[in-house]
Amino acid sequence: MEDKVKSQNLILEDRKKLSISGVEHVENFNEEQIVLDTVEGSLMIKGESLNISKLNLEDGNVKIEGMLQSLVYSNKSTSNSKENGFLRKIFK
Repeated sequence: MEDKVKSQNLILEDRKKLSISGVEHVENFNEEQIVLDTVEGSLMIKGESLNISKLNLEDGNVKIEGMLQSLVYSNKSTSNSKENGFLRKIFK
């Protein structure tokens, strides 16, 4: 089988509907914040009355509704840096 290179797309409609592809895992969610692990890193979405209206992790697609206020990425390798720091201390 061929390995597919995963890409990520964000489609924002009127700050009320957000479609995201390339989602690997939902870290946590509530009405004010949703945190997703994506192929491009961790994505934090903040807003009001947020709701995950569609979730398909097999395809990596998520649809979110509500009043969106911010979308912030953080580096994908944050968990790896913690492990590397721990291992470096052991083998020092």
